[in-house]
Amino acid sequence: MKKDLVFVLAPDSFKESMTAKEVCEAMERGIKKVDSSIRCIHVPMADGGEGTMQSLVDATGGVVHPLKVKGPLGHEVDAYYGITGDRMTGVIEMASASGIQLVTPEDRNPMVTTTFGTGQLIKACLDHGVNKLLIGIGGSATNDGGAGVVQALGGKLLDDAGQELGFGGGELGRLASIDLSDFDPRIKYVQVEVACDVTNPLCGPTGSSHVFGPQKGATPEMIEQLDRNLSTYARMIHEQLGIDISDVPGAGAAGGLGAGLMVFLNGTLKRGIDLVIDYVGLEDIIKDADLVWTGEGSIDSQTSYGKTPLGVAIVAKKHHKPVVALAGRVGDGVESLYDQGIDSIFGIVKGAATLAEALEQGKENVEKTAEGITRLMYSTNAFS
Repeated sequence: MKKDLVFVLAPDSFKESMTAKEVCEAMERGIKKVDSSIRCIHVPMADGGEGTMQSLVDATGGVVHPLKVKGPLGHEVDAYYGITGDRMTGVIEMASASGIQLVTPEDRNPMVTTTFGTGQLIKACLDHGVNKLLIGIGGSATNDGGAGVVQALGGKLLDDAGQELGFGGGELGRLASIDLSDFDPRIKYVQVEVACDVTNPLCGPTGSSHVFGPQKGATPEMIEQLDRNLSTYARMIHEQLGIDISDVPGAGAAGGLGAGLMVFLNGTLKRGIDLVIDYVGLEDIIKDADLVWTGEGSIDSQTSYGKTPLGVAIVAKKHHKPVVALAGRVGDGVESLYDQGIDSIFGIVKGAATLAEALEQGKENVEKTAEGITRLMYSTNAFS
């Protein structure tokens, strides 16, 4: 057996069971039961959605900070943002402040929900003196084009009487002028990258209102109104700021927050998994690995569409590294993943169990599965 083996552990979180960091720790416990000399490099991963902030903070030795902000309906909620270990990058999940999970189904109404709280998280990061912001924008309850973010950072959206607009996508139809004279000047000196995995434009039949409005509580009548309002918003931005966002792919993400971040924060939209891979430097870490481990709660046909295990595998295969993936659930359609870079997929559930039991036993099951895989490799002299 080759000496000084290096295993790179790069899983996503197992939703409702373990953070990505906890998955790494469980993998290492199992591996080292077989050989304590194996070097395990932890690279907690995410794909830009839920868990991205925690993963990037864990991967860099950073800190998560709590903050009370305005939630989607304007009520105070407890939200969180991260500052990475070098103290130069702020990491935000808009869902923490403006997410659909913060609004009960009966109260969902994108005519009034706001991204103001997300703007408060951005401002908090600026207060730490960061020079870079990474913002995940999945899971929104909003359809306000990022207007709330603009308002939280000091911008004024005014009607034809010079009065400031209220919150929500329902107000944008009254927009007559944009005043950025008091907009936070620190934004000019910060690089903003946005994790965005949809390509929908801001308006029209494939835009944010029509495609995502229904899940946020919009009726057919609301959808038409919201779409007209975002068209007004885009026209005002074009006329007054000289920026045309009407047909930009991804502008419709998170109820138009994609557009707002591009226009007002000069944000760049990137695929979530690519953003995380670049930031944690996964490619450089993988170059010297003997084996790459990844995984997430469920691996199935949807994993091909920008999910963490495939993103990790694609990087690993560039350097001809074998890849093992662990999952709480192995669904249909995984066969294609073998052709795209994952060498083997293992389910971790050891027997019949309820969902609650499987979630509770997650760490133990990851540890036992990692031990079993490592023993198999040793028994077949896989690294000789």
